[in-house]
Amino acid sequence: MNPQYLIHLANYSDGVLYVLGTLLLLELAVIVDRFWYLRRTILRGLVFVQELGSHGRLDRETLSTMTISAGDLPEAALLRMAASHHGQVKGEALASRLEESVLVLAPQLDRRLWLLDTIITLAPLLGLFGTIIGMFHAFSVLAAPGHAPAAVTGGVADALVATATGLFIAMLGLIAFNAFNNQVRQILLQLDSVKTMLLNRMDGQPMITPDNSGKQRSEVLSVARAS
Repeated sequence: MNPQYLIHLANYSDGVLYVLGTLLLLELAVIVDRFWYLRRTILRGLVFVQELGSHGRLDRETLSTMTISAGDLPEAALLRMAASHHGQVKGEALASRLEESVLVLAPQLDRRLWLLDTIITLAPLLGLFGTIIGMFHAFSVLAAPGHAPAAVTGGVADALVATATGLFIAMLGLIAFNAFNNQVRQILLQLDSVKTMLLNRMDGQPMITPDNSGKQRSEVLSVARAS
């Protein structure tokens, strides 16, 4: 498919294919941007959740250090909120403040996804509109004297390219949109996990893991046998 034929198809749809091409470029830009950001956030977030889970108790200094190490991760906002309220607010009050941080972060995660949602709906409609315009050009040949049937069928085939292009753009956007929504849910789940971990490690009680509880039982049994 040479460039001259592409220009012919675009002109045959009265420029609708140019608009569809612009939508495709915009869609690809959003896909690349969101894929890079969300994938990076998930992978770094998993490492951070594991690091946070290795702490048995969190003080203000540890929270401040972890906030710096979190960098631009969404989890940094939760740590910053927890560090500022350490020793002053606990329980449900602290949980409400951490939940507020999650709600503030949520719009940042699905930023620009509305563009994909709009393109998914708009692209097939534009493609159909371009095909209708192409049909007008194709059947206008019948009004000319001595028309050739091949010219009509060829024009119909050229007109259908707009619909096919619109459907392709919509399908590509739909796959990306659903994948990104799933990644946003994963990040929100990570934030909920971080919130729960912070509450459990800031309540003033030691965090006993299965390994620690086993060690403590062994120490109790050793003391009992010695006595």
